[in-house]
Amino acid sequence: MPRFLHTADWQIGRQFATLSAENAPLLTEARFTAVERLAALAARERVDAVLVAGDVFDAQTVSDRTLRRLFGLLDGYAGPWLLLPGNHDAALAESVWTRAQRLHAVPANAHLLLAPEAHRFDGFAVLPAPLTQRHTHADLTDWFDRAETPAGLPRIGMAHGSVQGILAEDIDAANPIAPDRAARARLDYLALGDWHGCKRIDARTWYAGTPEPDRFRANEAGQALLVDVAAPGAEPQVAPVPVAQHRWQQIDAALQVPSDLDALLGRLAALQAADVVDLRLAGRLDLPARARLQVAIAQAEGRVRHLQADLADLQLVPTEADVAALQADGYLGAVVAELREEGAGGGEQARTARDALALLAAALADRTA
Repeated sequence: MPRFLHTADWQIGRQFATLSAENAPLLTEARFTAVERLAALAARERVDAVLVAGDVFDAQTVSDRTLRRLFGLLDGYAGPWLLLPGNHDAALAESVWTRAQRLHAVPANAHLLLAPEAHRFDGFAVLPAPLTQRHTHADLTDWFDRAETPAGLPRIGMAHGSVQGILAEDIDAANPIAPDRAARARLDYLALGDWHGCKRIDARTWYAGTPEPDRFRANEAGQALLVDVAAPGAEPQVAPVPVAQHRWQQIDAALQVPSDLDALLGRLAALQAADVVDLRLAGRLDLPARARLQVAIAQAEGRVRHLQADLADLQLVPTEADVAALQADGYLGAVVAELREEGAGGGEQARTARDALALLAAALADRTA
């Protein structure tokens, strides 16, 4: 009974250019340590092979050092690693794969599936559909239906692309895969990559997702799949296994009443060192509430791996008590009084006056804090 570890979308070499210069390198490094954890898991579970369904590398241009380092990490599991080119690392005539071969970086137990041809391993057969260009509008798994494999061996397919009619429409155009491919090709299991979350298409067809999350979408990323095939034709048993180091999450909150802020502060206080957070806030705050929020965000930033905050839709609305507590006198007092008077009405000019008053009140509060 063969057992596999199915993974995909390692994106080794990803730079995270949109994150801070301090945190981005640490998240790049986490993708290497994810491979170390996968190798340890494969060895511990005594799998018969690790199926890596595309996008091992984030780009064809990763450095030679990155390339050598990745292949060196495969030493943690002595069995076969089956590596499929995806859209980021397609098997071009000149590619990251040909460079790895020239550098003699590929260990003997790493099998590069660079061509659409059947491979026989000890106890199973593999049908790969490697991408030979970044995007194709043909279903490269079509040849699976006609492929011959030795009788008595489970048939395992590997592909990288979008299952038609299942995933979001905006990613269904390139690298299509028929939703019934496993049944049509008599596959015992179809290991897919490209969708970065763990997703079951049917009993025999799964996306493993990336082992280390790399975006804020909540799609069950950060896992690998343990797959047991009892015999040819038997339904595989698939078990997701958490392997991620970091937890990426998006926190959206609309602050309208004090209890909204209390709930948000509780969520921020619960964040841990492994969290990567995208905070998006809207609503209204008075000056004391703003001060509490600023403290909570600052504390969370010092505790988590990365936090980015979008407060563009959060409006500061100082109360009369807030303005009185600022004790603005002289020229500033006159400006505050004028803005309050202009902001009492309606229309665009009144909204502008209210915004200006909020900004001035915030500046004065910060000055006296």
